[in-house]
Amino acid sequence: MSANTDNPSSAWMLIFFSWLIALVSTLTSLFFSEVMELVPCVLCWYQRILIFPLALLLLLGLFPLDKNIIKYSLPFSILGLLFTVYHLFLFYGFIPEDLKPCTQGIPCDDDSMILFGFLPIPWLSLLAFSGITILLLLARPRMKS
Repeated sequence: MSANTDNPSSAWMLIFFSWLIALVSTLTSLFFSEVMELVPCVLCWYQRILIFPLALLLLLGLFPLDKNIIKYSLPFSILGLLFTVYHLFLFYGFIPEDLKPCTQGIPCDDDSMILFGFLPIPWLSLLAFSGITILLLLARPRMKS
């Protein structure tokens, strides 16, 4: 058995850290909306729809370690990453006005999405989905078939 493949304990740790990122992201998202009273835009809702189940799926895949958990959770993570990249392009003005999904309610590029005066909330989502995706891809070859 090599160090990089067929090592369920290292796969478990990578999936655990993926779950931790998903859990912190879920709790942070709820904190923003429920405590700070920041209303999520349409794209934020799509990202929530993809991160919330990851917090549950990844946890269920850890106890006991499910060899298929990566197959179940990676599509959520990749799709969330795509929505986040689109959101960032929209936030920075690279998306034309007629392609913006946030036509009602909170705009997807609103200034209320900036924390501490410099950190756009979509960047937090990018970090979360990127981290989860990378960790799951690293765990995939370590899982026994």
